[in-house]
Amino acid sequence: MENSAGDGTERDGTDRDSRVAEQLLRLTRRIHHRQKHLLRPVGITPAQGRLLRTVARCETPPRMADLAARLEVVPRAVTTLTDGLEANGWVRRVPDPANRRVIRIELTDAGRGALMALRAARREAAEELLAPLSDEQRDTLGALLSRLTGEAGGNGGDGGEPHARGGERSGDRGSEQGDERGRGRGDARGSERGDARAQAAPPA
Repeated sequence: MENSAGDGTERDGTDRDSRVAEQLLRLTRRIHHRQKHLLRPVGITPAQGRLLRTVARCETPPRMADLAARLEVVPRAVTTLTDGLEANGWVRRVPDPANRRVIRIELTDAGRGALMALRAARREAAEELLAPLSDEQRDTLGALLSRLTGEAGGNGGDGGEPHARGGERSGDRGSEQGDERGRGRGDARGSERGDARAQAAPPA
């Protein structure tokens, strides 16, 4: 009987944790969907937006490798994202003054304007999502999410941009990382297949 009761308690805990995990996933998808809708007029994807914010936070123009390390994706994924940003005039590739063979990514004035529009869209998405919650509930949610994500304090990142009363950054960042890592895994798989083919034929 004791084992049966213990197993029941363990199952209850597992079911609860699974429910919470599923709720977090649904929340992330909702944020991601809403942000994509709000960003459509700007012409930027969430993944491109995070790269743009990362470039803006760097004290000096970063290298591709620096951005890949910060975003935790393969360099090829950063190249693809940078190509899109550069095509819109939001960043430009510039040679390193100390070593002209090294290319760095520099934010343009148009990129700063896009960054402002991006931040406004993120705030609006967060406000819409958190509308049913009181200020106290938002603070509680923000504290819980910060604990889960290992962040210290409720603010930070994105050049000092405040969170939407406690809950916006964590969900948004999770959705963007998922998008970026999805790109990275796809690029990595493509690269591995290319390496395998290279053993039998010259690379394209």
